[in-house]
Amino acid sequence: MQRLVLLLAALIVVAATALAFPLSASAAGKDEFHLYNWNNYLAPETVKRFEEFCKCAVVQTYYSDNEELLAKLSAGAKGYDMYVPTSNAVQALIKSGRLKAIDKAELPNLKNIEPRYLNTPFDPGNKFSVPYAMSTTIIGYNDQKIKELGLPTDTWAVIFDPKHLEKIKGRVTVLDSANELFAAALKYLGYSANDVDPKHWDEAVAVIKKAKPYWAAFNASSYIKELTVGNIWLVHGYSNDIFQANLDAQAAGRKFRILQGMPKEGAVLAVDNMVIDKSAPRPDLAVKFMNFMLEGQNSAELTNLIGSGNPNMAAVKFIKPELLKNPAIFPDKTVAEKLEQLQDLTGAQRRLRNKLWTGIKAGR
Repeated sequence: MQRLVLLLAALIVVAATALAFPLSASAAGKDEFHLYNWNNYLAPETVKRFEEFCKCAVVQTYYSDNEELLAKLSAGAKGYDMYVPTSNAVQALIKSGRLKAIDKAELPNLKNIEPRYLNTPFDPGNKFSVPYAMSTTIIGYNDQKIKELGLPTDTWAVIFDPKHLEKIKGRVTVLDSANELFAAALKYLGYSANDVDPKHWDEAVAVIKKAKPYWAAFNASSYIKELTVGNIWLVHGYSNDIFQANLDAQAAGRKFRILQGMPKEGAVLAVDNMVIDKSAPRPDLAVKFMNFMLEGQNSAELTNLIGSGNPNMAAVKFIKPELLKNPAIFPDKTVAEKLEQLQDLTGAQRRLRNKLWTGIKAGR
């Protein structure tokens, strides 16, 4: 009798647990598509439409930097179907044999991508990757505060030169990304963002260390919120994040606007790409998602949501006119000539960069 009572009690606990914690999609018998993505990089309505289309659940996990993505995968992370890395990270993933080759016959919408974003040195013939969206790494600023202080918004000097920074000490953040910050410092110095001369890297380190005491933080995630609430007045950040901060500021009824500043020295252009993991549990869903996102309307929803640049020609007619006129989102020819995509580093270069970065962060 005692055993029967214990058994009944156990069944009651199990039933209560099931009610408190609903079954996951897979446990409930629903297919799952696992996407390892940048935060806020897929419109909610697009997710819903794809889930209806594929009769599956989209499960997203997020990263804030390409190095974070690469490090997690190198540490053995598994279970993802797709990532959306930037071109230089795609190059690294191809070298490591991490990606599954694409069958272009399954991607009829690939024809929508503007040709200049295809067949790049990062992935000749697009054997492993398909362009998703673009952004520039630029200056974001509180128009009210920066105007009051008379600071320039078209040069990296406002991020690196102490004569400007002393007016906004503690109100500036830079990306917590060695690749992005070195690129900005190198452009400021008049070099290519992809310059790998160790002497030029030392110059960049000196520029960064000189400016560092004036910065509030290295921040690649919460700086959108900090801009929105007015705690931070100037950032080195991604164009789509700066766009989002401005939308949030307007929604909150702030009296200021968060604007984008394109440095005259040039900046980084990031083309993010859809890639499929070689050991993806559901590569079939990954291919479906790829072709789905190559449709004009679906691609345009991302641009309209976060202000990302767009390599999809079929998306243009669905994009808000004011976004098409924004040079930080759709750079004109003059601006585009000064933009560079970051290239992957060799093992030796990566080790040196990491050593220099550790010294910068540690204050050595």
